[in-house]
Amino acid sequence: MTGVSRNTNREFTGCDRHLGNEGDDLCLAFALGVGTPWRHRSLIPGIMMLRVHSAVFTVKNNCPYSIAPATLTGSGVSVLTGFELESAYSGDCGSGQVGCNGAGGAPPATLAEFTIGGADGKDFFDVSLVDGFNLPVSIVPQDGCAATDCPVYINANCPSELAVKNGSGGTVGCKSACEVFGTPEYCCSGDHNTPDKCPPTDYSRFFKNLCPKAYSYAYDDSTSTFTCNTGTNYVITFCP
Repeated sequence: MTGVSRNTNREFTGCDRHLGNEGDDLCLAFALGVGTPWRHRSLIPGIMMLRVHSAVFTVKNNCPYSIAPATLTGSGVSVLTGFELESAYSGDCGSGQVGCNGAGGAPPATLAEFTIGGADGKDFFDVSLVDGFNLPVSIVPQDGCAATDCPVYINANCPSELAVKNGSGGTVGCKSACEVFGTPEYCCSGDHNTPDKCPPTDYSRFFKNLCPKAYSYAYDDSTSTFTCNTGTNYVITFCP
């Protein structure tokens, strides 16, 4: 199969315990990116999922170009979706193969993160811009629980110091301040590794103002984590 073309839906089961060792809580993930569909090149990670039972994920592409969802598991188990990509403007995992072999997508990459079968019989999910932004995305549970998203094309407003350009000079990704500057105050590391010592910055507020439901930095939990009962199926839409 090639990338997911516009207005195409694909369904697949998000996880299955037989993929891990007995007793493991298997982690499943997807990935996303933009580029030209082809065969035998790396998939582009951008959606992550942790600790899963079983769920059906319907991936829908509303973007005016092909995308290539892939999978990434917390246990490192490789799970292919059948989507392949020749090259990518952003989010490439850099494996040089069809599978990412446990590697994540190179920032900037919008992440959709899942913990399936978590505490108290709940799924936990979020859209994260902690690794920057490359595509708008939404997550909609299919049993009426609250949805989350980052529906805005942030690249159009990305500060120049965070922008990633393609060969034509167009902005194809917006990096996080942590990725660009690497300092503790932006990365919530070192002596800034607790919520009280790592408050929002002007850069994280830039992302948060455009996508208020999404994680804008590491300690943005209170407005960015969503839950639903385990057993729920999900629709993930790019360019919602």
